[in-house]
Amino acid sequence: MYLQNLHTHSVFCDGKNTLEEMCQRAIEVGFDSIGFSRHACMPHPSIYCKGGEAIVEYFNKSKELKKEYAGRLDVFCGAEFDLYSIDPREGYDFVIGSFHYLKIDGELVGFDKKVDGVKEVVDTYFGGDGFKFARKYYEQIVDLAKIKPDIIGHFDLVTKHAKTLSLFDEDSTAYKSLAIEAVRELSKTVPIFELNTGCVSRGYRETPYLAPFIVKELKRLDCQITISSDCHNKDFFDCGWNVAKERLLDCGYKNIVILTKDGFKEEALV
Repeated sequence: MYLQNLHTHSVFCDGKNTLEEMCQRAIEVGFDSIGFSRHACMPHPSIYCKGGEAIVEYFNKSKELKKEYAGRLDVFCGAEFDLYSIDPREGYDFVIGSFHYLKIDGELVGFDKKVDGVKEVVDTYFGGDGFKFARKYYEQIVDLAKIKPDIIGHFDLVTKHAKTLSLFDEDSTAYKSLAIEAVRELSKTVPIFELNTGCVSRGYRETPYLAPFIVKELKRLDCQITISSDCHNKDFFDCGWNVAKERLLDCGYKNIVILTKDGFKEEALV
């Protein structure tokens, strides 16, 4: 199986390690390819994004490492764009579209937070009603299609602290209907979704994003899936990979999708 991780963060955004350290770690754990995915800048200042000269340096360093690791590791230069990101799209090998901000009465409200932060968002904007929070999330995430990403990142991020805070029942028909309606809409224009293990490596959840019922719906819709660890620390580069692989196999997938110099193609899971 060709091993590729397209969702990795470095010192060029909110990651701990340099691009070179990430490449070295990828080789150490037996990967064939890595994709860098800096956070694109938002309209407001953010500790997660670095713009200006940092973007130029990011592109230059990525090109340098592509050459340096040629023949040992396939290196791709990408970015993680939010619906409201303001960076130009040109120059990237791929773009992950992720949803981290709700728009409420014209205000961008970040919800990808630790437990207390999510509770504050739900209490402040939804009167403590976690299901209303989930409904707003899925109503708005479908707009990611407007930025035309190659991959939809951590589609069900809204479940990050759902169990810890008892926000809503992830097994309920009502919740599943919200997610399935949104995935059907997004899949019309974005055929690749990401099975993301980042929540496992950071201790937020015991299982990765893309719940089994969502994976099964994506299979029914004939969508492709890529596995990533959303890596912010090289020590967890391959965290949860086998769990992710087993989830896909259990849900009927026999292939994942990988990025090559000639575009995306399917690769056997086993």
